[in-house]
Amino acid sequence: MSVRIGRDTRGVYIISATPFTESGALDLDSLDRLIDFYLEKGVDGITVLGMMGEADKLTPEERRTVLDRVLARAGRDVPVVAGVSDPGLANLADLGKYAMDKGAAGVMVAPARGPIKDERIVGYMRQVCAALGPDVPVVYQDFPQSTGVPVSTRAILEMTRELPQIVMLKHEDCPGLPKITALRASETDGAPRLSILCGNGGLYLPQELGRGADGAMTGFAYPEALVETVRLHAAGDADAAEDLFDCYLPLLRHEQQLGAGLALRKHVLMRRGVIASATLRAPAGGLGAVDIAELERLMGRTERRLKER
Repeated sequence: MSVRIGRDTRGVYIISATPFTESGALDLDSLDRLIDFYLEKGVDGITVLGMMGEADKLTPEERRTVLDRVLARAGRDVPVVAGVSDPGLANLADLGKYAMDKGAAGVMVAPARGPIKDERIVGYMRQVCAALGPDVPVVYQDFPQSTGVPVSTRAILEMTRELPQIVMLKHEDCPGLPKITALRASETDGAPRLSILCGNGGLYLPQELGRGADGAMTGFAYPEALVETVRLHAAGDADAAEDLFDCYLPLLRHEQQLGAGLALRKHVLMRRGVIASATLRAPAGGLGAVDIAELERLMGRTERRLKER
């Protein structure tokens, strides 16, 4: 697909998990089913090799294998964004160029760890963009709860003005609703528009959409909930969007537990028949019997609530 992400990109770009076998090897058959599942649920795009995709636990060869598989499976149907964050700038640029050569729609980059200073973060993104080249669209991942690197609205605006290839913000700051408002307000003062897709599992999605976000880029195991919420809101029915979203909220909130969220999410995908195993790549914790029973009860309640609507 020749389409690339831009400043007006909207919709739901699901963050893909990376399926593994019980032994921890890549499970490419499950990956195929997972991509088909996302497409069937109506996502507008797919992001691979993110934090949910356990990219930091994959070898360079495995990252390319996953990227090749997803692009071959979905790249003709929806844009695919590749996470390329890496402590080494050369590694980041190498994977980014590989992804774009293979047909990716853009790359996602989180700031490198270091002193919490806007000047350092902006300087780092200057280096990233120079290494990637000016034609590569970049998603800046603002997820300080994980990266430990908060960034101000001022710095985001400085980056997207100075580096026009930074076209999208993956917004995961928390609390972060005022940041969306400030970014949108800056456009009336001449700042360039920035696509804003939100993460955090979609936990605050109705409010984020109300503040001017363009959609979601996250990995909730019921992607249809995100797709329909965004669709209804875009159609002007914010109340219907939130009513639907509220049906999923207990399960979505449960998935957002720090340290356990990915294990929970993978278990849901397995129980929905999408992936063969909920295995996480080591080192990682697992779910106990009580955790699983609790999660499956929430799944059952969610599905009953939807039938009663």
